Order: sequence, then structure tokens, then C-alpha cells
Amino acid sequence: MDLIHAIIYGIVEGITEFLPVSSTGHLILTSKILGNEHTEFLKSFEIAIQFGAILSVVAIYWRELFVNRRIMKRVAAAFIRTAIVGFSLYSLIKEYLIGNVQVVLWALLAGGIIMIVLEKDRGRREGTVSELGLMTYPQAVLVGIVQSIAVIPGVSRSAATIFGGLYAGLSRKTIVQFSFLLAVPTMAAATGFDLLKNAHLFTWGEFWFLSVGFFVSFAVAFASVKFFLSFIKTHTFVPFGIYRIALALILMFFMA
Repeated sequence: MDLIHAIIYGIVEGITEFLPVSSTGHLILTSKILGNEHTEFLKSFEIAIQFGAILSVVAIYWRELFVNRRIMKRVAAAFIRTAIVGFSLYSLIKEYLIGNVQVVLWALLAGGIIMIVLEKDRGRREGTVSELGLMTYPQAVLVGIVQSIAVIPGVSRSAATIFGGLYAGLSRKTIVQFSFLLAVPTMAAATGFDLLKNAHLFTWGEFWFLSVGFFVSFAVAFASVKFFLSFIKTHTFVPFGIYRIALALILMFFMA
């Protein structure tokens, strides 16, 4: 990896973190395209820069995260379910799933098809819960359980939480905002746990690349969040499903 690659990773992460297209999947595919070997450092790098993107949510929604206790409790209820799965399967995920291009491509393809089918089935019906503070604990827990599926690279944490929330009765805007907030403890825990286990293995040069990717992803994600909130006001998630399918099929063809 070099400085340019670190910046590219940061841009890719910042754009894709909050869109239902799988940022982890895109980072793995970016590594393949750039020709970077998926070392332990690169795996940790990909996890850490996701937290950089997540911090853009803290900058935008700090009041909901740290002041509004009603919302904080619901985020915590959802996070606990995801954390149990993530910590239990950490070794399996990092050894066999992160870096596996085939897993990413099939997850992108299957996720795109499911996204379109579910969106078409649901139509433009809006959920009855239009504010974060009105979510029930069962709804929050359901979203947390569904989010745990996203430990599979290519599934997309954002897509999993969004559709879990939609079918739990939340409005589009509400579940997208909750997805943003739930990402904060989820990725903070993932990044902290990974760095605690592996930071002693990194060189100072690698820490520099990690810092660059971290701050680039933060800046780009800030704009991405604003775009996504604006987009869902007038669009469904079908375009993202089409994109996932097209990307998976194209890459399957060229990487065959």
C-alpha cells in the first residue's frame, strides 16, 4: 500500500459506508483491483477506516447519540444483539470471510435480488413510526438481529438494518437515521477490538496510511450521508439493488 492507495480506500469507504451496497465488499474488491495482498494490516485498515466514516454521523447526530436518552437506549438494545454475533464469530469472520472476493460477489448479487424483490413487494408503503424516539424496544432489537447478518462481506450493514426496520414498521427516513446511529457503537466496537488485538503488529508507516484513510473516509462520508437522506425522500432502494447485481455480474465475468 502507498499514500495514493490509502486515499482511494478512504474515498471508496466514505461513499459506500451508508449506502446499501456494502462498503466492506467494495473495499475488498478495491484491494483486488489495486493488486494489494490482503494482509492482516489491510484487513485491520479496512475495519478502521469504516469507523472514520462512522464518525461523520457523530458530527451530524451528536445530540441524538449523547443527549436524547430515549434514542440512546434503543441504539444500545439493537447494538447488544449485533455485538454478541460479532464477537462470537470474530476469528471466523476475519480469517475466512474478510478478503474473500467470491463471498463478496455472491452476497452482492443475492442481496441485490432480495432488495428489489422486497422493495417491489412492499411498494411505497410508509411505516407508522416516523420519529426515532417513537421506536419500540422490540423494533430496535429486531433491527439489531437483522444487522448481524452483515458480518458476511457484501451483505451490507446498511441494507440489512434498513430492510429490517422497514418490515418492523419504521418509515424510510426513520430507519435510515437509525441505521446511521447504530453504526457508531457497532463500528467503534469492531475497530477497537481489532486494533487491541493487532495494533502491536503495525509499523509507524502503516499507522500513517491508516490515519490518512481514516480522515479521508470521514470527510467523504459526511457528504454521502447528506446525499442519502435527500435521495430516499423521492426514490426507492431499487437502484441500489440494480447496481449490486450489475457490479457482481461484471466482476464475476472479468475475474473468472
